[in-house]
Amino acid sequence: MKVNTSKSGWQKVRKLLNDLHLWMGLASGLILFVVCLSGTVYTFSSDIQEWLEPGKYKLASEQKTRLLTAETLMAKVMDSLQDGRITAVTIPADSLRTWQVTVMKTTEKTTKSAGAPRPDRGTTYFVNPYSGEVLGTTEGAGYGFFMFMFKLHRWLLLDMEIGRPIVGWATVIFSLLVISGLIIWIPQKARMWRQGLKVKFSANWKRVNHDLHNTLGFYSSFLLLIMSLTGLTWSFEWYRDGFHKVLGTYKPRGASREESLKSVLPAEGQAIKPTVAAYLEQVNAQLPYAGISRIAFAGSPDGIVTVTKNKTGFFAPAAGDRIMLDQYSAAVLKTEIFSSKPVNERISGSVKALHIGNVYGSFSKILYFIACLVATSLPVTGTLIWINKLKKKKPAAATPGLSQRSIA
Repeated sequence: MKVNTSKSGWQKVRKLLNDLHLWMGLASGLILFVVCLSGTVYTFSSDIQEWLEPGKYKLASEQKTRLLTAETLMAKVMDSLQDGRITAVTIPADSLRTWQVTVMKTTEKTTKSAGAPRPDRGTTYFVNPYSGEVLGTTEGAGYGFFMFMFKLHRWLLLDMEIGRPIVGWATVIFSLLVISGLIIWIPQKARMWRQGLKVKFSANWKRVNHDLHNTLGFYSSFLLLIMSLTGLTWSFEWYRDGFHKVLGTYKPRGASREESLKSVLPAEGQAIKPTVAAYLEQVNAQLPYAGISRIAFAGSPDGIVTVTKNKTGFFAPAAGDRIMLDQYSAAVLKTEIFSSKPVNERISGSVKALHIGNVYGSFSKILYFIACLVATSLPVTGTLIWINKLKKKKPAAATPGLSQRSIA
């Protein structure tokens, strides 16, 4: 009798979770479909834009002549723009790829379109490192389309203050759907485990639809949960603060990680700064591997130069190592090796990479793309399961081998 009571109690829990799973899915299905679809499309936005305009990103072998110094290249860029100041230079490991020069124009903050991600960071120009020719900006072919997808994903094309909380609460529901779906997925009998791990394509379309929802949802659930839990940091400030407090990495907004680091001001008339090559020499001595280096120049007389270096390759991690330098002497003030940081700091510093899927380069982006495709299909297959249940003419118990487990 105790066993039967236990089973009866578990059945009640499963029924409650099934009901909650169903109604939460129906209530948020349309929004989640739009958010997941736009996220799927946006996954390879940078790769697609490079494919559309390859000449901006990579040079032909015959264009490779004598490399300009960074100072000469930057001077040529400013001669062509005649406005603003250079805040950063990105130097690739591949000698046939273009350099990127970020320029903050005097009118930058007022001329950028509303809703664009971080307009205060300036405009990035692609530059031929052998001629100094400006080949274009990041706002090229495909930029408008992917910005449309970005706004659709984040705000449903609504006003930010309205769309962001809507997407946020839909994401909260999505997280609950994944968790409840995983619990519902757990087979009641050991012999049913195998059934929940495969799609029976030889069955009728209703069974195939059920298995697609059930099985693919299970396989993608881990990545989907990571996406949703990290995505909420952009929807709610209270969640973002709590997320970092739990990790022990919380800092008040506006607080700088290097606020205590300052360059030593030289004596009057001796403020001759080292070359970019001198900065890189210091960095490469500390980080002796091939990679992409981004030099962020000091923004004030006592500011520091920050160089971030990233490895390249199919499995290359998104996180980079950082070296902070005195802008006048190029002396190393601080070194941050990402792999040497505590786990909580590595997670905190990888929130964006964990959300968009470039944690390990193209490899993880492909996995995220597949998981996003599955997430886009779940509201559709889940709704079809519900409709089929409404239409069925005989109880599910009469259909052998068909589990009532579902996952979203």
